[in-house]
Amino acid sequence: MARKFFVGGNFKMNGSISSITEIVDNLNKAQLDSNVETVISPPALYLLLVREKAKKEIGVASQNVFDKPNGAFTGEISVQHLKDSGIDWTILGHSERRTILGETDEVVASKTKYATENGVSVIWCCGESLEQREAGQTLDVIASQLAALKAKISDWSKIVIAYEPIWAIGTGKVATTEQAQEVHASIREWLAKNVSQTVADETRILYGGSVSEKNCKDLSKQPDIDGFLVGGASLKPAFVDIINCKL
Repeated sequence: MARKFFVGGNFKMNGSISSITEIVDNLNKAQLDSNVETVISPPALYLLLVREKAKKEIGVASQNVFDKPNGAFTGEISVQHLKDSGIDWTILGHSERRTILGETDEVVASKTKYATENGVSVIWCCGESLEQREAGQTLDVIASQLAALKAKISDWSKIVIAYEPIWAIGTGKVATTEQAQEVHASIREWLAKNVSQTVADETRILYGGSVSEKNCKDLSKQPDIDGFLVGGASLKPAFVDIINCKL
């Protein structure tokens, strides 16, 4: 089964009612490649606005979700809230939440388990720091992040993996096409060896880290790169060019 190309737009803590409405209007008007699954992730306060305004072909993701049912968890968003609002996706394990907010591999895995078991699909992020890359530890770091996930989940069908080298996020530095493909191939190899060949063949692995309309075409031609998780560029009109990079 061919893996459907996937482009996610992570708005992070950016935007306003007017700017996000403009982004969504632009996507609604654009001729988007129908062979690409497109999902956008605005700040939590704008999830309903985006879901109401975006055409139904565009998926919407929260940038976080909690791993418990509704209850006394001040400031958190539940899977039930997302489903009630028509939000089918969430991003989990983004390096900003791992590094700034101290989310561990285990916390991320627990959130992923709860979301996927309760009907919300997950863009699950992994990646290494510059120090880890320079010390030759990239594949070990990602393997340990994957192992923590595997310990908690059995159904991988609602998970899309996003490889985001931390040193390339928002820095303008991009992993070379070869570096990105090497890590993507190793993730697929890990899945084949530790989960199953079917999961390895069917799981989409996205690249994230300063993806732009300039570098997306070359990256998209790699055999193990199944799409992108786009940060800053998803706030710009050029996001359409990234979604349409296979045309």
